[in-house]
Amino acid sequence: MAVELEIKDQNREVELFVGRATTLFVLVVLLLGVLMLRFLDLQFWEHDTYKSRSDKNRIQVQTLAPARGMIFDRDGKLLADNQNAASLALVADRLADVDGTLTLLVKLLELSSDQKAVLHKRLQSNRRPDAPLIVVESLTEAQVARLAVNRHQLSGVEVINRLVRFYPYGEVAAHAVGSVRRMTVDDMLAVDPVQYSATTFIGKRGVEAFYEGRLHGEVGYQKVESDAHGRVRRTLDVQSPSPGKDLRLHLDIELQKASAAALGERRGAIVAIDPRSGGVLALVSQPAYDPNVFVSGMTASDFSDLSTSAYVPLFNRAVNGQYAPGSTFKPIVGLAGIGAGVTTWDQAIEDRGAFQLSGQERVYRDWSWTKDDSGGQGMVDLRRAIYRSSNVYFYDLASRMAIEDLVGFAAEFGLGRNLVADIPSASVGLLPDPAWKQGFKDLPWYPGDSVNMGIGQGDLLVTPMQMALVASVIANRGGLKPPRMVADAGEGKDEGTNQVTAQTARQIGAEVLGSDDWEKMVRSMEDVVHRGNQGFRGNGTAWAYIGRDIDYRMAGKSGTAQVVEIRQGEEYEEEELSEFDRKHAWFIAFAPVDKPTIALAVLVENGGGGSSVAAPVARAVVDAHMRLQRDREASSQSLEVARR
Repeated sequence: MAVELEIKDQNREVELFVGRATTLFVLVVLLLGVLMLRFLDLQFWEHDTYKSRSDKNRIQVQTLAPARGMIFDRDGKLLADNQNAASLALVADRLADVDGTLTLLVKLLELSSDQKAVLHKRLQSNRRPDAPLIVVESLTEAQVARLAVNRHQLSGVEVINRLVRFYPYGEVAAHAVGSVRRMTVDDMLAVDPVQYSATTFIGKRGVEAFYEGRLHGEVGYQKVESDAHGRVRRTLDVQSPSPGKDLRLHLDIELQKASAAALGERRGAIVAIDPRSGGVLALVSQPAYDPNVFVSGMTASDFSDLSTSAYVPLFNRAVNGQYAPGSTFKPIVGLAGIGAGVTTWDQAIEDRGAFQLSGQERVYRDWSWTKDDSGGQGMVDLRRAIYRSSNVYFYDLASRMAIEDLVGFAAEFGLGRNLVADIPSASVGLLPDPAWKQGFKDLPWYPGDSVNMGIGQGDLLVTPMQMALVASVIANRGGLKPPRMVADAGEGKDEGTNQVTAQTARQIGAEVLGSDDWEKMVRSMEDVVHRGNQGFRGNGTAWAYIGRDIDYRMAGKSGTAQVVEIRQGEEYEEEELSEFDRKHAWFIAFAPVDKPTIALAVLVENGGGGSSVAAPVARAVVDAHMRLQRDREASSQSLEVARR
């Protein structure tokens, strides 16, 4: 079989090779030209642009949080401090494997499943993915060491040394000082995003919240050089932050501790005011909480326990608790009656243990009434009605007084509104009148409403802070000075607090009451404590409990506020009621009588009798105050002698 032979065309092959080589050469030259042009573009024409981008990757500007201003008591003792802490921070943009990194962190730091869930939640809610996010506030030395050993596996993880808030007195001063909390998205929307760009915590309660603007300070900046992993190698430039301004409170932490100890484990509140200045010397609400847990971190279950407890430890009873004042309201009723011309100091009525409105069957009993004894107090004038706390006298007085006169006069003491200069969240209570009742209950004002209000019952509601102010006003013989927490707020006083002070500091009842009226009320309240050895119906209601061995002069008024209504003809049986249905115990007081330096209100929630339960608490607080005053005077005298 013949085989066909293919004869190659040499010339054709050469032409084809040359063509391909030329094409390839041109292509290479073009590519080299493009490359050279791009090189020139990068090196010359866009040099500045890309140099800036390079520097941005290598050099970073970081914000620096300012040191929060510290809070001191009247004697310079620290109530809110800043402490150094090693904190764990994550930079979301640099986490290659979020789940893997978190799993490793949980293992290294020995975190619980709840704490791991917190890490996930904080990372998901991060408002600045390119900035360090604090996920663990305080690390132990052992935790820091384990992180350092495993640093090569933890890209995007940093240990940052920073200042964190610390409250040395824990729950003792929690409701007085307030606390800081981790910032939320809503918080960021409400503040300057630049000034708070490095801030993790913000004031949420009390003084910490109201004076946030002064305490926070001004943000700083630093320019740093970092490696490929984002870790800082050196600092190039620093603009230091300006720390927040310190605050000095009127609060006496030693008196605060004594007040908390006097109240003990009972639920309630104590507010003590210096009537000379309006400064709040003590503010206790029990049960309380440890504000440090909101800084160091807590699990969801721990927070749930705090927020859902039946005893509501997060609730500030001193300024937000609203209760019927009971008989502590009687001095206001008495002075209102004098001012309105409805009664006089000498006018007396017979207290037979019960009171009835004309044409009505309902009987209003005296506090001392029992089934076996009518509990009558005999002939009582205003002074005796105060120190014996005659309900019948004040039933009668309130029934004869125009409700507008009583409500108007009570409002002068700050009831029904908030006069605290730097606690805007303080509750206003309820000072009912016919207009309120018609609008809220769609009912007219009945004479029985006035009768109940005459002994501080019915719809009337007050706060312990308001009743401490009432005691302060009487101590000042009618002079009202609005309460305030802060004595010195640094440069530039707060306009809001100054406005409140200017608008409300005044003499109450100047047109209708004389100085002798106030002095007689003071002496009537002094008899509550010191009038003794006169027999049951002649002694002051608190004398047997606190007046026997007292070595200074104190004026006071007890109150026992009913929580649930007791039916006609029935006696109050405390043991048959649940804990939360028992009477509230009140006592307001001031001392020394002639030159008062302290006025206070004590409330023991569901505690029972005002004289038997609340009065001893008040006595313990005033005792502590008098002792502290003597110690300060002795110390001052010693310093004066040393200087000489």
